[in-house]
Amino acid sequence: MCRVVDLQQAVLAKNDAAAHTLRAELAARGTIVVNLLSSPGSGKTALLEAELLLARERGVRVAALTADLATENDAERLARSGVPVKQVLTDGLCHLEAGMLAGHLDGWLPEDTRLLFVENVGNLVCPASYDLGESLRVVLASVTEGEDKPLKYPTAFGLAHLVVVTKTDIADAVGFDEAAFRTHVQQVNPGVDVILTSARAGQGAGALLDRALAAADGTPVHAPVMAQARP
Repeated sequence: MCRVVDLQQAVLAKNDAAAHTLRAELAARGTIVVNLLSSPGSGKTALLEAELLLARERGVRVAALTADLATENDAERLARSGVPVKQVLTDGLCHLEAGMLAGHLDGWLPEDTRLLFVENVGNLVCPASYDLGESLRVVLASVTEGEDKPLKYPTAFGLAHLVVVTKTDIADAVGFDEAAFRTHVQQVNPGVDVILTSARAGQGAGALLDRALAAADGTPVHAPVMAQARP
């Protein structure tokens, strides 16, 4: 058992070093990474497509990299926004790592990119442990997933700089208890903001983009207690 733990710590330490290097390299050129994590079917792609369209309308230089085990469906959807988009097929791997991301950005990411949105593999377990060199980590959950989602996946929600609720246009239909969800989020990540969105109805339109731009301009992001407690 100790050897397994030691190996995991070594893998994460290597990833953290790569993430630190990538973050510094991107910052030097004026780019920050926004890492989006969620379960499959949360509405992450729909929300991101809407935010990319808004960014283009505002003249903000953005790009998006989306990761999946198979198919290029999400990249095709995001490309409709007219911004640079790249699909990464992980061939069964359940998460991205900093070194992988750096390799895919090399020679592709436009030099004038202000924000790079990374749509991580749909999974709240493996991706939660891997820093991608992001300046803003966002965890999304739809109203259909249950108010106890933060308690079931404490690492994913506990390390988030921002929590986004999606599909709020059907919240009443599915009996979503917003107060309970917020309470559970605060249990694992005290002080983190929760914003409500609906890509279909337009609720919260631009909120994610505004938070990302604020981070790019140097506004301090939320400091998760769980992150401070990690070695």
